[in-house]
Amino acid sequence: MLASMFLGLDCGTSGLKALLVDESGAAVASAARAYLPDRPRPGWSEQDPGVWRAAMAGAIADLRAANPEALAALKGVGFSGQMHGAVLIDRADRPVRPAILHNDGRAHAEAAELAQEFPDLARVVGVKPMPGFTGPKLLWLARNEPELRGRIDCVLAPKDFLRLALTGERGTDMSDAAGQWLLDEAARRWSADAIEACRAEPAWAPCLHEGSDPVGTVGAAAAEEFGLPAGAVVAAGGGDAPAGAIGLGAIRPGDAFVSLGTATQLIVATERCLTAPEKLVHSFAHALPGRWYAMAAMLNGAGALAFAARLVGATPDALEREAADGYRGPGALVFLPYLSGERTPLDDPYARGVLFGLSETTSRADMARAVMEGVALTLAEARDSLAAAGASIARVSLIGGGAKSALWTRMIAAATGFTVVRTKGGETGPAYGAARLARLAATGEAPDAVCTPPDVADVTEPDPRLAEALAKQRERFKGLYGAVKEEFRRLA
Repeated sequence: MLASMFLGLDCGTSGLKALLVDESGAAVASAARAYLPDRPRPGWSEQDPGVWRAAMAGAIADLRAANPEALAALKGVGFSGQMHGAVLIDRADRPVRPAILHNDGRAHAEAAELAQEFPDLARVVGVKPMPGFTGPKLLWLARNEPELRGRIDCVLAPKDFLRLALTGERGTDMSDAAGQWLLDEAARRWSADAIEACRAEPAWAPCLHEGSDPVGTVGAAAAEEFGLPAGAVVAAGGGDAPAGAIGLGAIRPGDAFVSLGTATQLIVATERCLTAPEKLVHSFAHALPGRWYAMAAMLNGAGALAFAARLVGATPDALEREAADGYRGPGALVFLPYLSGERTPLDDPYARGVLFGLSETTSRADMARAVMEGVALTLAEARDSLAAAGASIARVSLIGGGAKSALWTRMIAAATGFTVVRTKGGETGPAYGAARLARLAATGEAPDAVCTPPDVADVTEPDPRLAEALAKQRERFKGLYGAVKEEFRRLA
């Protein structure tokens, strides 16, 4: 008889990952389907939720083809997903427009207005208002798309839309609600004041659950559509950042990690809601009961290397290999990776990418190295923001697609001074965390018994010579941003 299986589904910005895990915690099978955001205007980032649903169906079909017996033994399903996305559905559970994503900057004026008119709300909802959060987007919608606003019946996060497809039940978990600028973080309930400030309707707010709560089962229609066993328990799930923490076992105060996906986060678990909005730190509810975390959130990460690869007609993996071959440290090129604006520490939706120092001798490898260094330097900025808020970090785990790169791992260790740990299966961290939430929902086990750290693959200590070189490059990096900051605004 096959062991019980648990499925984690991670709805990211650039693709959906599916991971099947057995009751010992071992990954049995995985699948992924890629997609890209739509950019209808400069600074906008949208996706059709139907694309996620099709990707989920495709990934599950791939799992079924590869290991049908294991999928038939499924006992629980959990979700993680890109945070801050505004999925606006009508009474029939249909999206009224494309989802507005976390890296969308259209609501910059609304965010600035909320910060000015409601300064005390930032400490309630855990962070100062920024354009990527759901609340400012809803205020933008009220002013710019009033007809569509009138059709809204519920506001969900991306992963919640997929869970709705399996269970027919609307809802969200504390950690995804935490990223909407609508939740009272310490009290773990919707903030009536924030909802009113954003000109949202209280009725739009879905039921709140802890991420490990069972919130339904796979229905008969969904079982037929997606090829899953009917009756499998479905967990509320969590945002990708806290789900990644759960996958790493980073649930105890002081546990820290870097998630290097399309975007980047530096996260440390806390025993209480540690508010420091003036430092651009996000203080959010965790996906497990009675736990919180502090986060420095950057809108750009491994997606910057993927962007560079598209420009030169290469794959990100191939470009990374070129960068790693003979790497000796920073050169003449400096790259600002702010392709989608930036949150921590800049709070600048106008910021854009800059490659500075090109010459006739510049190679593809030089460009790739500069891109990767730029992302590593944003993590040094993030470290300083969290330190100013009172969070002390010495050791981090590294997860996400960028964790595959030994060069990036080395750069991050040197730029931040952190000891960087890569774990086995770390590139599937949020999906693995989602599978753990599925197990907790299905079995009722204690989180501390299930959410243990995975096996270590390797440990990278900071290279003193590279650290010194990157510290000098960081001065150029900061100076370049300061020099062009106003030009970004003029361009916008």
